[in-house]
Amino acid sequence: MKRWVFWAGGLTLLTASPALAAEGLDTGNTAWMIVSTALVMMMTPAGLALFYGGMSRYKNLLNTVAMTFVAYCLASVIWVLWGYSLAFGPSRGGIVGGLDYLLLNGIGVESLTGTIPTYVFLLFQMTFAGITVALVLGSIVDRMKFSAWIVFTVLWVTCIYAPVAHWAWGGGWMGAMGALDFAGGTVVHINAGVAGLVLSLVLGKRVGYGREAMFPSSIALTALGAALLWFGWFGFNAGSQLAADGLAGSAFLVTNTSAAVGALSWMGAEWVVNRRPTVLGLASGIVAGLVAITPAAGFVSLPGALIIGLVAGLLGFFSVAKLKGMLGYDDSLDAFGVHGMCGIWGALATGLLANPAVNANDSGLFFGNPGQLWIQTISILATAAYSGIGTLALVWLTRAITGGLRVSRDDEIIGLDGSQHGERAFDIQMS
Repeated sequence: MKRWVFWAGGLTLLTASPALAAEGLDTGNTAWMIVSTALVMMMTPAGLALFYGGMSRYKNLLNTVAMTFVAYCLASVIWVLWGYSLAFGPSRGGIVGGLDYLLLNGIGVESLTGTIPTYVFLLFQMTFAGITVALVLGSIVDRMKFSAWIVFTVLWVTCIYAPVAHWAWGGGWMGAMGALDFAGGTVVHINAGVAGLVLSLVLGKRVGYGREAMFPSSIALTALGAALLWFGWFGFNAGSQLAADGLAGSAFLVTNTSAAVGALSWMGAEWVVNRRPTVLGLASGIVAGLVAITPAAGFVSLPGALIIGLVAGLLGFFSVAKLKGMLGYDDSLDAFGVHGMCGIWGALATGLLANPAVNANDSGLFFGNPGQLWIQTISILATAAYSGIGTLALVWLTRAITGGLRVSRDDEIIGLDGSQHGERAFDIQMS
């Protein structure tokens, strides 16, 4: 009788729970990926909005937040209409996916990608598209028309982000070549950093740049944003394993380690050069370490993470404090200096430090596979070239559609919160 009760109960449970009965579906992996998706989603309209908003001037804080919000909203809609299909549809010559999944055609609640529902997978990938285009914003805050940013975002997600995602993750030529990008060193950070640099060069320097102080509106908001980014990045990197397993745990470990070491090395460099550590430097070092470990998170061990974070903090500080001044470009919030430069370092470091003890199928130069470094170099150069040239073409197209990219001089001096939105972030009473 007990056996009959046991089997009847089990049969009832399976019948009542399609998730448990579905062949190939792993509910543990699915739960982890839903959480990871929510973590990465939080990174853009919460973490990045605060991080960038706090670094912008007080008269442009709301505009920075609005441009971050609208970038994520547009990417969310584009992704489910055609972006996912272009990135993950059946490959067209290894360059871009087809339109087989237009409006998510052919994908239903029973569809699986690996052991998780395809809906969960595509939503996870959607959050990557949203944060990537929002990162570009850091190079051009204080001076771009809100309307032009909307048009540019639609074009860029469609024409730049989706193809590069296909190259690396959707069955394209870069993945077939053997390029390693666990969570977005090329697809996200190099792609966004180079695009931001191009856009900042085309728009030109801010009014008063180099002649007047441009103080951040709130370092406290930036620090809070960095903390939220750090927290969300665990979904970004560990979630990219698409499973709740040991490799996801390893990615979690090296992500946290690289972020911590990046913060300490940036702080140390700043302390030596400027004689004082700053909260902004600590926050920036955290992000630099996170950026650099992103492509390597599923391939390197703890010693590799220590090296990657250490170099990322030093490289990020040098790029922001020295390189920008040497080259004379106005990258408002240092999107290229942190994301572009540290993304390049992370992709190269993957080719150096990929450890077969972590991921048995992949090894780098220091573990007997010098060819991997060459493959990583090709992927970096190809991503930078396509993003740079493609972004320049889209800038011209955006200008033709909107009649101009940059706000007027008067609007820029007044501030974009007032001139673009009719609002202000702080109710400051002048005595």
